[in-house]
Amino acid sequence: MMRLDRFLAENGCGTRSEVKKSIRRREVTVNGETALKADMHIDEENDVICFLGEEIIYQKYVYLMFHKPAGCISATSGSAETVMDYIAEPYKDLFPCGRLDKDTEGLLLITNDGPLAHELLSPKKKTEKEYLVHFAEDLSEADIGRIENGITYQKTVYRPARITEVSGRTCHIILTEGKFHEIKLIFEALGNEVLYLKRLRMKNLELDENLAPGEYRYLTEKEISDLREGCC
Repeated sequence: MMRLDRFLAENGCGTRSEVKKSIRRREVTVNGETALKADMHIDEENDVICFLGEEIIYQKYVYLMFHKPAGCISATSGSAETVMDYIAEPYKDLFPCGRLDKDTEGLLLITNDGPLAHELLSPKKKTEKEYLVHFAEDLSEADIGRIENGITYQKTVYRPARITEVSGRTCHIILTEGKFHEIKLIFEALGNEVLYLKRLRMKNLELDENLAPGEYRYLTEKEISDLREGCC
């Protein structure tokens, strides 16, 4: 059970104060009857709630695929531009699942599903994250071997990663952890430098090629199901 005004606000019908005004204007019905009080309690999963004649389907959790552009930080607030500045959805408590460095672009999951985010980010789960990397110097077979066997650099141990699709001075690297500046420091340990970094995949969620940097879309039911598999 939850308050009617909270239900409407959390499902994109406006702020708490705005939905209270809508209720006073008799624009909301519950099971076909005009709602008169904002603080009335409803069964969000079984009652039929209509706002301006349209039924509002309860969404406990929201999942957005965001193509993070370079230049913003993976945070919910701050003095610098954040990824949440790009998200216009009215749902409460949305946050980025994990982080990308300020100058890194690519796939970022935006959600309010804390339990799933915890599972995806838990080091014990070893969730795969795949990146496209452009680097300054050629990678030797010895370099690839060091990455794939695990590197210790500046007293930090980095798990073995997988290198694929090497072409010139680009490659894909697949990590199973997410330490601070991990890819940059791995390449730095090799005497190399990362020039460009883009996340392409998290677990089995792949960045939609139709999303330009700064754009987002809702995940499909299959994408949500695939992310949850083995987690929750």
